[in-house]
Amino acid sequence: MGFLDKILGKKEASIQSNTDFWNWFLKNEKEFFAIVKNRQNIHQGFFEKLAPKLDEIHNGIYFLTGMLDDNTVELILTPDGAVRNIYAIEELVNAAPQIKGWKITALKPASDIQDIGIDYEGFKFNKDNLKFYPNIHDGYPDEIDLTVIYDDFVEEKKQVITNGVYIFLDNYLGELHSVTLIDNMKIDGPNSISEELIPIEKLKDYLIWREKEFVEKYEGTRHNTENDNYSGFEATAKDGSGIIGLMNTDLLQWDKKASHPWVFIITILFDGSNNNGMPDKETYELLNEIEDEVVVDLKDLEGYLNVGRETLANRREIFFACKDFRKPTKVADELIKKHAGSFEISYEIYKDKYWQTFRHYEPR
Repeated sequence: MGFLDKILGKKEASIQSNTDFWNWFLKNEKEFFAIVKNRQNIHQGFFEKLAPKLDEIHNGIYFLTGMLDDNTVELILTPDGAVRNIYAIEELVNAAPQIKGWKITALKPASDIQDIGIDYEGFKFNKDNLKFYPNIHDGYPDEIDLTVIYDDFVEEKKQVITNGVYIFLDNYLGELHSVTLIDNMKIDGPNSISEELIPIEKLKDYLIWREKEFVEKYEGTRHNTENDNYSGFEATAKDGSGIIGLMNTDLLQWDKKASHPWVFIITILFDGSNNNGMPDKETYELLNEIEDEVVVDLKDLEGYLNVGRETLANRREIFFACKDFRKPTKVADELIKKHAGSFEISYEIYKDKYWQTFRHYEPR
């Protein structure tokens, strides 16, 4: 075997844990340091080696690197705006050892607005050509809904400009605040704007104030679902297939929905071809066991409310409203791995402070 290793090259062990990753990184860090510092062969010598190792830890981890000073390389790990990948990056960075000459950072940090100038696909974004105003909704007082005004806005290039604004905000606010504090945002030009415009450098203070106000308003808010009432629902989809739902009606009428602003939906696919798209008895029991697993991990008094479930056309959807996004995404990733041989499981998580996702279940 040793002779074959010399001929074929010894295959690197796969990365199974954060510790495995950092052990691998430590073996290569001096070479990586020299590559970044000298700016030579950086793609092939560093990026193409690092990327697949990060993929082995968790899909969707991206990175930025450069010299922080003459003797320090900064490596920033980023989910590129995907909330579902933040916990994995934070855990990976928290597990990093002290490495001389390296600064390892989770998520893009905030920068001084005076130092930010983004040049993106021919458009420049800076503190002088960006302004904003908040959109206030009487029925949704906790919603942070913004319109950002870009002086050089061109309707035909709206998507490019939108991307450029988001890159600017990532750098200005820091990636975590950029993707978690703003509920809705629209990008527009200065024409026909009657609202008073606020300089973009005031945005950080505005968001900090709104977040502080929000936290104080709902601090300590919890809901015990043990004695809640549930109602069953039946409907027919457009294709004629059946829909069966079971929803916590007490939660749907709760007046503190915004205290749990993250909607988390787990989708489990199953084969219902022999039962008009519905699960047979054995599958139904397995689906309920999986839901029970999730409920054990995501407890109501810890800030994770099981709003209900819906079964339709070969899939079961389980609904939660959560105070935080980190634990649900970790639980879902572990669930997907555990049941990979039996079910195809996916999930989504997004901000919905007023649970508009479940509006059609509320009594009218």
